[in-house]
Amino acid sequence: MVQAVAVGTMRKVTLKIVPLLFVLWLVNFLDRVNVSFAALDMTKTFHFTPELYGFGAGIFFIGYILFEIPSNLALQRFGARLWLARIIVTWGIVSALQAFVFNATSFVAIRFLLGVAEAGFLPGVLYYLTRWFPAEQRARAIGQVMSANMIAVVVGAPLSAAILSMGDVAGLAGWQWIFILEAVPAVALGVFAYFFLSDEPEHAKWLSAPEREWLVDTMQRDREAAASLGTEKLGVAMREPIVWLLGMLYLLVGTGFFGITLWLPQIVKQMAAMSTIQVGMLSALPFLLGAIAMVLNGRHSDRTRERRWHLAIPLAVGSLGLLASALVHSAALELAFVCVAMVGIGASLSVFWSIPSSFLTGRAAAGGLALVNTISGLSGFIGPYAIGWIRGHSPDFSNALFFMAGSIAAAAVLATILPFPGVPGRKLDPTPHSAA
Repeated sequence: MVQAVAVGTMRKVTLKIVPLLFVLWLVNFLDRVNVSFAALDMTKTFHFTPELYGFGAGIFFIGYILFEIPSNLALQRFGARLWLARIIVTWGIVSALQAFVFNATSFVAIRFLLGVAEAGFLPGVLYYLTRWFPAEQRARAIGQVMSANMIAVVVGAPLSAAILSMGDVAGLAGWQWIFILEAVPAVALGVFAYFFLSDEPEHAKWLSAPEREWLVDTMQRDREAAASLGTEKLGVAMREPIVWLLGMLYLLVGTGFFGITLWLPQIVKQMAAMSTIQVGMLSALPFLLGAIAMVLNGRHSDRTRERRWHLAIPLAVGSLGLLASALVHSAALELAFVCVAMVGIGASLSVFWSIPSSFLTGRAAAGGLALVNTISGLSGFIGPYAIGWIRGHSPDFSNALFFMAGSIAAAAVLATILPFPGVPGRKLDPTPHSAA
């Protein structure tokens, strides 16, 4: 009976929360990276150099970093439902403003403001998941939600390419319509999320009383198990070496990931002569495979209750894929190895983000996740800007691919020394204390 309640509860929670968070994450990432396709024409319009485009694309993350921790502490004060809705609506409005860029200064300024607007979304969603999913099921849930990173490019690449190919409509260029049309869903979804989500299991009227009781009790025991290994105090969390280690690890991962994400359309376009639509379709393929790998690796990590090698091995695969893509001289092989790289990088992401919440609880979870994301957020600036600089001083993208391969390889090495090799605590006991 109790087992049936546990299974039924988690099925309801998954169906209620994961699809909406997936869509929100997808729209978030799409609004963040659609500049990579707009750049195919926008850089020509304003005569941006590779270095300038890389700087402007990456400056987003400086704004993101500066406001990340304050945003997540505000989430603790105002509640996840209200604060996440505020973030979503704000970034939708600012994202649309990118359509009205008129020179390099305005491009950099609006990209910075977009980072400020989006600050706190990623750790906010991850924190929200820690309130609803026990540790043993968290990597799977995170993988399902974060696969939107990859699917956003799968959907956004051909969509953006199609919009770009429209040419001028109503006096606006195709690249301007990319920003406008892809920002509208964010505003609508932000309002919807406010009315649809519940802050805590205790407030979930869509669960029956036994289901609510089981989930509240289970999550309380889960937090107690995490607290026995780590901390629930923000100040202590900020002094934890593993928090800084995880931040550094993801900084290295993100340098490669955001470098590829924000430059792939231009990398693909250089491989061979092709139309904008073809560039969009081929740019989507690595991310489709990465999304599948992300979900499967997260599921397997939960099933085996192991984290370290489910993180390190995919990162090693990602590094080797990037290295191989830099060495070959065939467009087909280069794209194939980029696909291998994204499978490895994608597979690592769901497992990585399940680790901080395994030893941080309460206020420390919100602040600790934000701190990890703040440190790693530098990668979003370093990756695109470094690749722009390298490309500006090289005949092609080979040296940039070497750089990204080295960054991912260093992350793989760091992953092998993580002090938390598996899921803390005992296996999930579906029986609440009150039923004992």
